Amino acid sequence: MAEFDRLTGRIAWIDVSFVERQRTPEWTIHVGSRYHLADMSLLDTSQHLERLGVDRSHVAIHNWVHNAELQPISTVTADQIAGDETMIRVTGHEQWLYGAVDPSTNEIIHVSRFPATTKQTTRWFLAELHRRCQLDDPVFLVDGASYLGTVLDEDGYRFQVISHGNRNAIERVF
Repeated sequence: MAEFDRLTGRIAWIDVSFVERQRTPEWTIHVGSRYHLADMSLLDTSQHLERLGVDRSHVAIHNWVHNAELQPISTVTADQIAGDETMIRVTGHEQWLYGAVDPSTNEIIHVSRFPATTKQTTRWFLAELHRRCQLDDPVFLVDGASYLGTVLDEDGYRFQVISHGNRNAIERVF
């Protein structure tokens, strides 16, 4: 059953008995949970609720969905790797951290740090990943990262550009 099919019923199907404090109106928990389950990111859901006059963090929304046991059914397969790059500061200097995570276990597979993000540094990261992990044609799950998707495409790797879902494993690490 597709995830959006779960959202066609009445709003009362969401069990909010897990709520201990009444800080958040129940309608907000229902709406926020539905938006996130309908494939809206946690941050976008938080911003949408803000427009409705309710200020809740993306962490709170994640907790609602998790505590109500509404987590989407995992579609992780054995041949998937979530990958991403992010800028970090090390002793005041910008560095680029590349990472690969197994989305089924959230295990960090490989991490590398480079002074810049270019196609070449991306290729070095992928070469290290292959050398250390002996991968057999995995599907990389990436976001719109500037060089990662481009290099994967140019070098003939299988990949999917997605902004959340199975990719959340790498986002939690970063």
